[in-house]
Amino acid sequence: MTTDSLPRQLARTRQFTLGVPVQPEPTADGTTVLFLRSRGGTDRLTRLWALDTDSGAERLIADPAALGSATGIASYSTDADGRLAAFALDGALWLADTSDGTVRTVPTTGEPEEPRLDPTGHRIAYVSGGALRVVGVDGTDDRALAEPEAEDVSYGLAEYVAAEEMYRTRGHWWSPDGTALLVARVDQRPVTRLHLADPTDPRQPPRAIRYPLAGTANADVSLWLLGLDGRRTEVRWDRAAFEYVTAAGWDGHGPYAAVQSRDQRTVRTLAIKPDGATRVLAERDDPHWIELLPGLPVRTAGGALVDTADDGDTRHLTVDGKPVTPAGLQLRAVLGTEGEQVLFTASEEPTETHLWQYEPDTGLRKLSDGPGLHAGVRRGGTLVLTTRVAGHPGGRSTVLREGRPALPLESHAEPPVLAARPELLRLGPRELRAALYLPAAHRPGAGPLPVLLDPYGGPAMQKVTTGGPWHEQVSQWFADQGFAVLVVDGRGTPGRGPRWDKRIWGDKAGPALEDQIEALHETDRLRPGLLDLDQVGIRGWSYGGFLAALAVLRRPDVFHAASAGAAPTDHRMYDTHWQERFLGHPDEHPEHYDSCDLIADAPKLSRPLLLIQGLADDNVFPAHTLRLSSALLAAGRPHEVLPLRGAGHRPTDEAAVENLLRHELYFLRRSLGME
Repeated sequence: MTTDSLPRQLARTRQFTLGVPVQPEPTADGTTVLFLRSRGGTDRLTRLWALDTDSGAERLIADPAALGSATGIASYSTDADGRLAAFALDGALWLADTSDGTVRTVPTTGEPEEPRLDPTGHRIAYVSGGALRVVGVDGTDDRALAEPEAEDVSYGLAEYVAAEEMYRTRGHWWSPDGTALLVARVDQRPVTRLHLADPTDPRQPPRAIRYPLAGTANADVSLWLLGLDGRRTEVRWDRAAFEYVTAAGWDGHGPYAAVQSRDQRTVRTLAIKPDGATRVLAERDDPHWIELLPGLPVRTAGGALVDTADDGDTRHLTVDGKPVTPAGLQLRAVLGTEGEQVLFTASEEPTETHLWQYEPDTGLRKLSDGPGLHAGVRRGGTLVLTTRVAGHPGGRSTVLREGRPALPLESHAEPPVLAARPELLRLGPRELRAALYLPAAHRPGAGPLPVLLDPYGGPAMQKVTTGGPWHEQVSQWFADQGFAVLVVDGRGTPGRGPRWDKRIWGDKAGPALEDQIEALHETDRLRPGLLDLDQVGIRGWSYGGFLAALAVLRRPDVFHAASAGAAPTDHRMYDTHWQERFLGHPDEHPEHYDSCDLIADAPKLSRPLLLIQGLADDNVFPAHTLRLSSALLAAGRPHEVLPLRGAGHRPTDEAAVENLLRHELYFLRRSLGME
């Protein structure tokens, strides 16, 4: 294959995710690792497998094709031992015995969502029609523990902002003895109802969506203790002051939850008593916002509360309120506890993430080395270490067990058809992390190259790492078409500590755009004669799309063309928890939202602009792009709009994914006078 076939490969492999082992889970005794994986780099049928940590032999546990399904297994749940695994497939509930490989259906009432095995392996909780139900693993005693009282009420599911913005994707948690559950009740009736229609098929009715626009009402979320004996107890805390439930769980010390104020400046961790009363275990405050991290809070076997605290430039891991990590080591996520050990990821250098262990008796220990993005899971003395590094966008996983040789968890992902060759840079007084990509055939002194900035550039995502993600190949592909491609992580991007994160509070536009321009000029200073600053384009998606459109609207003296995909143009039309974190409540800080409003800037457009929008996008709604286009037309500003039929926030249709990159390339080359 030629480098021109990269767009086709990205489409066929779903950005190199097919064939990659995911959701590895060692059993309680560490002798087996369960995981999901398809058979090849273009196979979309994800199966459940088991690896024997003694022999290294793999066993196929559940094959959807053999079960009559054309869809893969998205996720699974196990009991405490890992002997049983439950999953939903094509509207049915399935149970696998991981020791002998038998798989059978478990009858349910309606289509099951979010099935969860109880730790003892006797029952499965699931959601159907908004009701939280339980059924015996033998298929008997299927019953509802809680049923919705009205339309748009559900038990046992996470609401939109919890799943999208808080890392809380679950809505029910078993007690360790399997006799009760902690359950979220979500009442979406206060939430704004939006409608998303398919303009390419007017015969279809619009889809109604409950979406909490910034400044409007959130879902009403409460927690309940539900016993298998019929007991039902509401968990009590000041819900008016703390309306967000950011995390919850149930361990050997009882149920617990973390709740957050609407302004996101205070988080309380609560112990939940059997009568529903709560006791504050910890409270954190911040003048800007409390940064939520995956896996927190959690407790060790001895009951020590594991959490995080921001101190100056460092985001620390804390145990019982005391920082246990040094200054400069930035906590990224907690991956689990075993006994008193805490497994977590952290960064000393933002382009790398490493796997660490903390234990009271021995202190800190770094479990990974070398460049890349490292993560892992451990149980029963077995560690699965996953490393993402250049050349392996899907990552490499290794099973480590003391006294035994390391075993690979085989990946069947396709290798990229081209090798990305980023040069990592630190630019300017802020030491902006950047990656520079040049054409494979470029030779020093060959003359200046047209420039393409390819950022995300905002909170929640880094593009400049040593982890070799799939978008590196995209940047290299554009470089091989004749560009010098520059990718920059500016203020607000993760990995550089709380002060860096919070420099964007109140302004998601100014600092981000300033950093892109500073990086461009610093690169030109470091590489004189390399960049043609009279031919500068910029492309991006989502926040990166916002940044691309912002660049040509506000700095046409620097940027000469932009391709903006799924760009939020009016930040009042994005969700509460995400947008209010950075800009505050729009009623209290309208100026923050006005400063990021692209629609008001429409009359300023003087450069070529391509707007790309999925018409089924329920994250950044099509209204964002359509309103900006309308304002541009009203102002007499020529531009182009590329609508994607049936596409969500990230297009998945193979033809759309493949040809979209080629369309962007043609637009940029034409707009910059390269044709």
